[in-house]
Amino acid sequence: MAQIRGTAGYHLGGNNNNNSNNFNSSMGMGGSSRQEATNDPSPLDAIRAQTSKIEDWLDTLSDPLKPYLPAIGRFLIVVTFLEDALRILTQWGDQLVYLHDYRHIPRGITHLFLILNVCAMTSSSLLIIIRKYSEYAVMGLIAVVVTQALGYGLIFDLNFFLRNLSVMGGLLMVLSDSWVRKKFAPAGLPQLDEKDRKMYFQLAGRVLLIFLFAGFVFAGEWSAGRLVVIAIGFVACVMVVVGFKAKWSAIILVMILSVFNIIVNNFWTLHSHHPHKDFAKYDFFQILSIVGGLLLLVNMGPGQFSVDEKKKVY
Repeated sequence: MAQIRGTAGYHLGGNNNNNSNNFNSSMGMGGSSRQEATNDPSPLDAIRAQTSKIEDWLDTLSDPLKPYLPAIGRFLIVVTFLEDALRILTQWGDQLVYLHDYRHIPRGITHLFLILNVCAMTSSSLLIIIRKYSEYAVMGLIAVVVTQALGYGLIFDLNFFLRNLSVMGGLLMVLSDSWVRKKFAPAGLPQLDEKDRKMYFQLAGRVLLIFLFAGFVFAGEWSAGRLVVIAIGFVACVMVVVGFKAKWSAIILVMILSVFNIIVNNFWTLHSHHPHKDFAKYDFFQILSIVGGLLLLVNMGPGQFSVDEKKKVY
């Protein structure tokens, strides 16, 4: 368009001076047109500008909560383990009967299995909350997830498997958060190793966190509203995995999961002997744990293996 507009002022005929003046003026018009065309924002730039405004607005809203996000995230991540430990203690007899009669585990081992699970879940959860020995605490809780899957025979349950992958993703975010907050790191190669380790764990945590949403897609009946939520959640999950606008995407997932959790897993409305009360309570606290992992992602950012960080470099 700049070239067309530039030659439009070039008149054939007339004297050379007029032609020369017209040519110069037309080239001036063409040059200014080119500059205006160059300065016009592209659609992608306009989208980025709008998303930046939304991010600034979300940052403004979340500013009062930012100092408390790590503590809230850590507590929510381990709340499912604390609830599970309490459930075992309050349903001790039922747990023993199930493990012995249905899982065919000898009685002495059933007692040892439950005691070790309760001790590991309680102690590891408290260590994560107070930010002490996070590496050992996370390993302890991951061991609990694996042993419970084997002990209760749930390892081949797809929904259970996907949800617990997401819980493990939240635990990996706890590890990354603990490494980020170390006040001192030795200079030289050990520091580089820790930095690389943190990047890999942040990436693994991001990827595992979104597996809960995969379970949400496969479970339940299909409806128009559900399809809309799935579409929005799927886009947000992809953005979290690749690390593009990861904080904004994690906030969207937190809102979707929180609303879904309150509406679907409202165990407090069921009477004590309702057959689905325990399942609803279990799902409710598991989703809270994954929300905690997403809050840690909002606080820390996606890490260096992400589109957001690459944009800062290039």
